[in-house]
Amino acid sequence: MNFFSEALEAYIENHTTPEPEVLKELNRETHAHVLMPQMLSGHLQGRFLKMLTCMIQPKQVLEIGTFTGYSGISIAEGLKDGGTIHTIDINEELLAMVQKYVKESGTEKKVKTYTGNASEIIPTMNYVFDMVFIDADKKNYSNYYDIVFDKVRKGGYIIADNVLWSGKVVEKASKPDVDTKAIMDYNNKVTSDPRVENVLVPIRDGLMIARKLV
Repeated sequence: MNFFSEALEAYIENHTTPEPEVLKELNRETHAHVLMPQMLSGHLQGRFLKMLTCMIQPKQVLEIGTFTGYSGISIAEGLKDGGTIHTIDINEELLAMVQKYVKESGTEKKVKTYTGNASEIIPTMNYVFDMVFIDADKKNYSNYYDIVFDKVRKGGYIIADNVLWSGKVVEKASKPDVDTKAIMDYNNKVTSDPRVENVLVPIRDGLMIARKLV
């Protein structure tokens, strides 16, 4: 995920509003006790997600892939009173940790957690979403896009994380691994979809931001 030198990354973070102390602690605990801690959004991407949320001013947000809650809390920080982020994760073992930090961050009234298979939960949700953040199992990115599309309002946003996949999307391989192919297929799907306009932003491991036109 490191596309910049350490010095340049440090410069970028030093010129970005600091993350709240509660998110610093969540970052530390995730790295100390949770497998694959690199999945956590982190300082720069977290502040970017909050900034996007403040700009879009969504009332209903869907997050697919809660992990330990860093990105969800970052988004919740940017929500106005009355706004809600619905965040889904299949790993029930992390739920207590997520709820602990949601409470400590003061975003309890803005965050609603769901545990289970997102592909089964989303069709049961009777909301129109202003913003969707996809950061779950890569093989299902395209499926999640299709499932949520009709639940996103015209002018709403679908944002997907890890779309550069540590640079593997441009590596010349005769047969890319399953996750790399899934990410490449997702990027191509969004780019060729006339119902959206999109931009791939090279923050951290890449964010594909798509705005619904229809």
